[in-house]
Amino acid sequence: MTARIRDFHDDDLDTIVRLWEAAYHRGTPPVYSMAEVIASCQQDHAMVATENDQVVAVAVGRAAHAQGWIVFFDVAPDTDPNAAGLLLDALERRMAPLGLGKLSVLTSGDDDASAALSDNGFTVRDPVRYLERPMPVQRRELDLLKEVGGRLLPRHLWDRVSGMRQEKDMLEQRLVTPLARPDMAERFGVTPPHAVMLFGPPGTGKTTFAKAVASRLDWPFVELFPSRLADSPGGLAGALRSSFEAIAELEHAVVFIDEVEEIASQRRGDPPSPTQGVTNELLKQVAEFRDQDGRLLVCATNFVRSLDDAFLRHGRFDYVIPIGLPDAEARTAIWGRYIPDTVIATIDVDALTEASTGMTPADIEYAARRASQDALARALDGEGTAEDEVGLGTADYLTALRATRATVSRGAAAEFSEDIDTYARL
Repeated sequence: MTARIRDFHDDDLDTIVRLWEAAYHRGTPPVYSMAEVIASCQQDHAMVATENDQVVAVAVGRAAHAQGWIVFFDVAPDTDPNAAGLLLDALERRMAPLGLGKLSVLTSGDDDASAALSDNGFTVRDPVRYLERPMPVQRRELDLLKEVGGRLLPRHLWDRVSGMRQEKDMLEQRLVTPLARPDMAERFGVTPPHAVMLFGPPGTGKTTFAKAVASRLDWPFVELFPSRLADSPGGLAGALRSSFEAIAELEHAVVFIDEVEEIASQRRGDPPSPTQGVTNELLKQVAEFRDQDGRLLVCATNFVRSLDDAFLRHGRFDYVIPIGLPDAEARTAIWGRYIPDTVIATIDVDALTEASTGMTPADIEYAARRASQDALARALDGEGTAEDEVGLGTADYLTALRATRATVSRGAAAEFSEDIDTYARL
């Protein structure tokens, strides 16, 4: 059962008291008294996780100047293992506008709640059991991050990218590890990357990978939209310059530009066109961006062939990485995400995985949702059997697949293979 996260309600107090008492009796008494926990639930910041409308986990926070404290955190036995991470992320987002420098916890010993905290980025400080993790954005950066349209992404996005093991391993080795562990990179003589290009057919997950890298690094994610920047009074080139200057004030950031071919296409013509001026400005900004530590520029394109030659030259981008169609493992995971739990045990997912070869994640989502919608329509028309049955079978999904047009044609897939040989730099 997937846990749901919501704000604390006064009606939850009885369950929270029971969780506090259970923690006390199992030998790991909460550091804060029950009265303090109740007061913080009502006056400070409290989030709960529920399953079947029953509270199964609670996280209560209190702010003291720039320090945030988790007053009480506990998870009931046999709860969805993802609930702890989702709950802690929700509490952090709730408290982030307070401009906290750290979020800390005091515990009285090792238990499942302490393990969940450790799994979600908190580190132990001896001699007491003191856990903390830095806030991704400091107080002085909050307004600036809002100004540039940046945001903090939920943790664990990386783990939710199923399959695509080769691509994930490459991004982990080339991008994440050198940036997250610069001391280790220095020992091996590896220079942390500053800019990377992702290319591949539409819908293959380039944006998803960019967000997953930001989540893995625990850095703010700033997406620049050329179409929106073009509406700025100073024009696209001026807006690009202003955006990069503002981003330079952040301590860390993953900057993402999708469909970068819109502003970095092949320069042609005499005299220079306005587009050439924008490309020149972007090339200048990439060069300056590379002089700043703690930042990563990720550009993505569906048409790598259309990019200006100078844009892909060595010294601009550390890596040019192909992102192709989902492999079998990824397709299986995508189907599992959209097939209802009530019927998945009766579905031949392996057959669907095989039948969806060559499909993008969006194609598979469309087919799955179409099959579900058709089944609902049949039930409403009275074609179903029992009212509580869901008339969905493998054949329904295969029928929906046959009616789904693949985003990536065979010709486009063949061109992508050629582009890997021509442009990939790993």
